[in-house]
Amino acid sequence: MTHEQPAPSADGILAASRAIDPVFTGSPLIEQQTANTELGLRLFAKVETLNPIRSFKGRGTDWWMQNEAPGDHPVVSASAGNFGQGLAYAGHARGRKVVIFSATTANPGKVEAMRRLGAEVRLEGDDFDAAKAAARAYAEINGCPFVEDGALRTIAEGAGTIALEITEQLSREGVSLDAIVVPLGNGALLTGIGTWIRAKAPGCKVIGVVASNAPAMKHSWETGQLVSTETADTAADGIAVRECVPYALDCMNSTVDEVWEVSEEAIRRARDFSLTHYGLVVEEAGVAGLAGLIESGGSLKGKTVATIFCGGNVRVTAP
Repeated sequence: MTHEQPAPSADGILAASRAIDPVFTGSPLIEQQTANTELGLRLFAKVETLNPIRSFKGRGTDWWMQNEAPGDHPVVSASAGNFGQGLAYAGHARGRKVVIFSATTANPGKVEAMRRLGAEVRLEGDDFDAAKAAARAYAEINGCPFVEDGALRTIAEGAGTIALEITEQLSREGVSLDAIVVPLGNGALLTGIGTWIRAKAPGCKVIGVVASNAPAMKHSWETGQLVSTETADTAADGIAVRECVPYALDCMNSTVDEVWEVSEEAIRRARDFSLTHYGLVVEEAGVAGLAGLIESGGSLKGKTVATIFCGGNVRVTAP
């Protein structure tokens, strides 16, 4: 690695799987024949929307908090909402104050959820990356630990426990995966899953999916350079990233086979698809993997594939 910390490891993911609060682990892995027929492949969907924060983020934040030295200073981070809920949950369980910076445009429901879980939420900046800059500055001025999603080994290892659960369950059923398709925002989920798959199921392709309107991570991976975009105007707020996370890019170089991008229309179709075929309400970022299969999955026809429904905190609109 070119950064100070080592890459996530399969051993770290295994350790995390044994230590993370079980309220976040053991989520359902489901298959629906009507979905398979329409997609033209066999799809297993890992449902991460049924825990107390309705997203996978509690896995990484819990594992990070377990490995963080105790302290009196608040933990500071930036979040579109789900990562902040995970940190707030972990902090409350350990009596640790959490301060989250979110954009002024953040989903009000997610902001309220972070506050309900005990976080102090400050709204600054027009988008996630502006809020992250404000959070970093606050942490530096106040001597607080700054937690950056996508930039920490333990966050990725916690997320990687999803892949461990998928491969272990399918192995018991005698099923092997041809590909796993994963939403790509800051990169912790993709690199954690890719780390486990590389070690334990090397014949399985690892595919990340970004929104076409927020392609910074894709362009960075393709060029090997840190690419930023002027905007990240997507309904999928959980993957609305303008600036590539360097640590995640380093990890992606050895864990990812392909990165796809999907249109806003495909994201909308995937939300409808998840409701129609699975009876599940999943937020836009949470169905990015499914959107990739709908729009770009032709190469996987007839294959056995997994994806993650990784968040269910939808933006509620007035009737």
